Amino acid sequence: MKQSRKTQWLAEAKESLLMALGAVAAHKLRSALTLLGVLIGVFSIIVVMTSMRVLKSNVENEMSQLGVNTFALQKWPAVHFSGPEGDEKYWRRKNISLAQGRIVQEKATLAQAVGIEEDFWGGQVETRFQKTPPNVKLLGETPGSFPAKNWTVMEGRALNEGDVDNARDVCVLGDLLARTVFPLGSAVGEKLKINGLNYTVVGVLAPKGATLNGQQDNFAIIPITTALNRYGNWWRSMTILVQARDRASYDDCLEQVRGILRVARKVPPGAEDDFEVFSNDSVIAQFNTFTLAVRMGVAVVSCIALLAAGIGIMNIMLVSVTERTREIGIRRAIGAKKRNIMTQFIVEAVVLCEVGGVIGVALGILGGNAVAVYFKVPPTIPFDWIAIGLGICSMVGVIFGTYPAFKAANLDPIESLRYE
Repeated sequence: MKQSRKTQWLAEAKESLLMALGAVAAHKLRSALTLLGVLIGVFSIIVVMTSMRVLKSNVENEMSQLGVNTFALQKWPAVHFSGPEGDEKYWRRKNISLAQGRIVQEKATLAQAVGIEEDFWGGQVETRFQKTPPNVKLLGETPGSFPAKNWTVMEGRALNEGDVDNARDVCVLGDLLARTVFPLGSAVGEKLKINGLNYTVVGVLAPKGATLNGQQDNFAIIPITTALNRYGNWWRSMTILVQARDRASYDDCLEQVRGILRVARKVPPGAEDDFEVFSNDSVIAQFNTFTLAVRMGVAVVSCIALLAAGIGIMNIMLVSVTERTREIGIRRAIGAKKRNIMTQFIVEAVVLCEVGGVIGVALGILGGNAVAVYFKVPPTIPFDWIAIGLGICSMVGVIFGTYPAFKAANLDPIESLRYE
């Protein structure tokens, strides 16, 4: 008996689905205009969530360049959205000097490694084999930067204290740059020119791949003292990279370094820091906080669009009930029950919404991943938001299709058969 009832329900559901698809196909233009609101609502949700997912994954990837248990101190925040007033506040701060970085290196007893760095400019690298476009990053670093930035030396060696103390003309290359300018063999021991100045390659780093800013392996590292001597230091602010010994000592190490730098920069007791401290987790949390407002705003706009679409669907379904009054009467006359009529019209409303939802999802994924294509990073598909979007479509169909379905199911069969 139960099996028979189940088979009956499946047959009725199949019949309702086929009738709904037929009704949608019979009025293509009207159906297209009706599902347009659903399409726009779902598209706006999916395109923003996909874009945010792409950006978030790449912010995480880019921030992972900091090593385990590592934090950085610098004049400017890693991410900020404070506008001109906030910019003025940061401009007024004094630069973090190399001497202040050295003080942190000497006094941070809880740190495993302390590095000092500055990003100088993009330049051209020239060897006897190749010449690059003028887009190679030049970084001034100290030996402590290598563990702090999670850099692994694949060939040769990293910078050492002697390189920094004596301002030697040596460099360590990112993997992509090394392969570009020395395509026939190892770069270690070779000579090259960076914007016309001679350096000797002492090491090559293991590859890391692409990030939001392009290829992060396309850079050269020279001693920070060499860079400051050649390119000036009066207007530059250093970034101090600190790696704690382990997770347990991370917080204590951070507070120790903050205290050392406050004293070195003569920050009065009780005054706020005149520098920023950030880590992988803090930057990602800041990014999530900012994008939360964007996601909430899009959710509100999408809900309004879906509400308008639902009202449109209800209106069209009421028109459809009026147009098909005689059909409803015939179905009732040959044995269809009220629940069959209700199911037919609710399924039709859901099908309208789902067709719009599927198209909106497809366009949203394509639009969101256009961000990935633009920044040359891996695309992503937000399966959770796809499920949420299609679930909302079904809910809209059920909610706004129920009243027209109820009205259709409660038409008088005799009057319906007389309807012209």
